Amino acid sequence: MTSYERAVRTLDPPWPFTGRESELDVVRASLAAGRDGAVVTGPVGCGKSRLVAEATRGTGCARVAGTPETRHLRFAAFAHLVPEASSLHGAFRHLSDVRLLVVDDAHLLDDASAALVHQLAVHGRVRLVAVTTDGAPAPAAVSRLWTGDLLPRLTVERLSREDTARLLAGAPGGADLEPLTVNRLHHLCQGDLRLLRDLVDAVRERGLLSRVDGTDTRAWRGPLPVTATVRERTARVLDRYPAERETLQRLAFAEPLPVDPERDALDLRALERLEADGLVRVDDRGAVRLAHPLHGPVLRATAGRLRARRLSRAPGRCGPALEAERAALLGRIQRADVRTVAAPVGEWLVAQGAPLPAGYAAVRARYARLRGELREAAAWAREGLRDGTGDAACRRELALATAQSGDAPAVPTIPGGRPHGGGAVTRPTEAGAPGAAVGDDAYDAVRLGDPGRAAGRLTGVFAAHADALARGDGDALDRVAEQLQGRGFLLFAAEAHAQAARAHRDPSAARTARTRAVALARRCQGARTPALSGLALGELTARQRQIVDLAAVGLSNREIAEKLTLSVRTVGNHLYSAYARLGASDRGALPWLLAPQGARPA
Repeated sequence: MTSYERAVRTLDPPWPFTGRESELDVVRASLAAGRDGAVVTGPVGCGKSRLVAEATRGTGCARVAGTPETRHLRFAAFAHLVPEASSLHGAFRHLSDVRLLVVDDAHLLDDASAALVHQLAVHGRVRLVAVTTDGAPAPAAVSRLWTGDLLPRLTVERLSREDTARLLAGAPGGADLEPLTVNRLHHLCQGDLRLLRDLVDAVRERGLLSRVDGTDTRAWRGPLPVTATVRERTARVLDRYPAERETLQRLAFAEPLPVDPERDALDLRALERLEADGLVRVDDRGAVRLAHPLHGPVLRATAGRLRARRLSRAPGRCGPALEAERAALLGRIQRADVRTVAAPVGEWLVAQGAPLPAGYAAVRARYARLRGELREAAAWAREGLRDGTGDAACRRELALATAQSGDAPAVPTIPGGRPHGGGAVTRPTEAGAPGAAVGDDAYDAVRLGDPGRAAGRLTGVFAAHADALARGDGDALDRVAEQLQGRGFLLFAAEAHAQAARAHRDPSAARTARTRAVALARRCQGARTPALSGLALGELTARQRQIVDLAAVGLSNREIAEKLTLSVRTVGNHLYSAYARLGASDRGALPWLLAPQGARPA
């Protein structure tokens, strides 16, 4: 018989296919000879259809798709493949020549089409790939594809911030976006690829991008463009009853707001309905926030000028909240704890294009730099320099971030002629601050391999780092690196592991430390410091990475083989090769060697 491919909704080229190599390998493996196929599921817009389209490209498969409008029509999805008024048995026979069938939006199939798909899976005469959306109600015949163990199920998560940045770096219209704009897009889209592409296209086509001084990048500042896709994604908040819409708009302009029965800032009955529908969240302290980061910008953009003027808080009135954020960040730095922390006021001001106080910008830049987020640190420093005053702290943070990312020319030296790593490589607290964990250049000297210059000037984990380095104790340096990583100092942890690799006498321990250093350094946005110089390690193949990810979370070779439809021997061979590249001796070392990954087969 002749089959015809129906166009599927995908993230169409020329946008690159990024961040799904492992999942792509799984889907392709499920289509190999002797395999039955797979069910691919995940949130709306996460790229499921594009993943399957990539996996089945060039296979000549037949494609069908469910739609909301045709759920009441018998065999609507198969209208181009089976005769009108076919019985279930007759439709099954007409598909006997199909070797591969892709079913997009399987949760939207009419009952007869769902039953046909189920029968095809039961009898196994057709390799089947079904795409569904998490949380969407599906016909029982479709859900039984995985609950009845007819097909393996692959859960696709939304893209991480890192994968979003990689996608934009290779995408038309996104390659020159500066880090804070990338962060804003990821925050708004939450990994929704259709929405991401829509917004990137909109901000470029509407001329909303501006050149960042001193760079070849562009920034998006100002209101959100309310496109058709944005309206579709936010219909649940835009189409509310008046009382609920008013409550949502109050939150959009002033969240978080307290739940206070004595005041009329929020309509409590409307709030209860909104909470039941998952549109707002109430924290343990009784503060109410919108549930999705896209909702606030959309509500503000659609409010109208008069309502916006009545409800909005002017950027100039954010001073106390901004100072509270600055103090909180400085407190975390002083306690040597730079793990992820919410600081939404500064991000909101930047998104609006409002001037950012240089003192706040310098602290944000320092916090990002200490976390190893070097490109973001440079972007925050530039925000503080926009007013033209040339703030010294912002200039210093910009110089340090660019130097440590390898983007600066030759740098000063410290006594003894060693390179200084781009100026003072860090000060985890402000110089001279009470209880400072690190003195002026003391920790810089440790990072540059001269712990003697830091004697008596450091405390806590930084003092332990200096001591371990002075003794040439590789094991102690690895332990220090683990503590630094736990506190959010990813770049420092990478450097400590690199120093441990040079100190270890055991070749296996040295390889493990070196690999940990490489894995952490890759998360530090192009970090290039003296301690990391000379690190080089073979990359894992996509299949090796996939198998090692599963081994790292505790699956046995047999369990991995069953999940990926491979032989146990093949899994063992891949692991052996991966161990050699990673410097690992067994499974116990794997969790330390791997950066956090995205979705895994479920």
